[in-house]
Amino acid sequence: MIYTLRHRTTYRYGRAVSFARCSLRLKPAEGEGQSVLASAVTIDPSPARAVTRRDYFGIEALGITLEAAHTSFCVEALSTVRVERPAPPPVEGGTPWEGVRDRAVAARDLGGRAPVHFLFPSDRVPLLREVTDYARPSFCPGRGTYGAAHDLMMRIARDFRFDAKATNVHTPLAEAFAGRAGVCQDFAHVMIAGLRGMGVPAAYVSGYLRTVPPPGRPRLRGADASHAWVAVWCGEGWLGLDPTNACAMQNDHIVVARGRDYGDVAPIDGIVSGSGRQRLKVEVDVIPETEMQDLALVG
Repeated sequence: MIYTLRHRTTYRYGRAVSFARCSLRLKPAEGEGQSVLASAVTIDPSPARAVTRRDYFGIEALGITLEAAHTSFCVEALSTVRVERPAPPPVEGGTPWEGVRDRAVAARDLGGRAPVHFLFPSDRVPLLREVTDYARPSFCPGRGTYGAAHDLMMRIARDFRFDAKATNVHTPLAEAFAGRAGVCQDFAHVMIAGLRGMGVPAAYVSGYLRTVPPPGRPRLRGADASHAWVAVWCGEGWLGLDPTNACAMQNDHIVVARGRDYGDVAPIDGIVSGSGRQRLKVEVDVIPETEMQDLALVG
């Protein structure tokens, strides 16, 4: 499947901002069933400096500096991506989770994709006893890693309520877990904490999920959204699981970045020098090739 992706973020400030420095992580990832056919970012106002780099985990980020006073800041990323992934493996079977746990600790690889980096607490994913205890029933002795992780995913999808008002981007994991409610970021962080608590490497994945308009209804501009799910190291490689939607990662998921938690992969972060209130508007379109007639919406 080929997708056209449009991600537009607009900030409006109550008072002029004199300086800003930001990191943009908006280009879809290459590899593991994805290839980027085209990608471009438009920034208004134009930055004084722009430098592309890759961080330790292989995430491509565009660092920009704005030095002219401005009252609005707009970033639009437009990409074309081909996604062709094999079907997920059978739920049960594969390497037992105890073996994966031991292999991850004993591995000598310290590269950015090495599983050992995704075993330990991170800024937004502490290892909490109550979350580990919640995960434990899915990890029967000798059970395959993927089967155990899949079972945990299904339990989270059943036990937690999707509620955009229950949390915000800064809500601690413990609070989201206690309330059993939140958004995809919270679902992913809870699942990662449970997996790491059991010794299984788990990463946070940011990207997009194709949505389908209701029958007979047109595609609405900007109606899609960024999404987050989990990558689990199962001994031979990483497999994606989406606890918000209780499904494996397939061709409807488009990966942008993978890190330890949301803090590693935020689409836009940085600092601004100014005072006053700000308003944020985010518009996302995920348009499959089969709906190319809707491309006029992303112009």
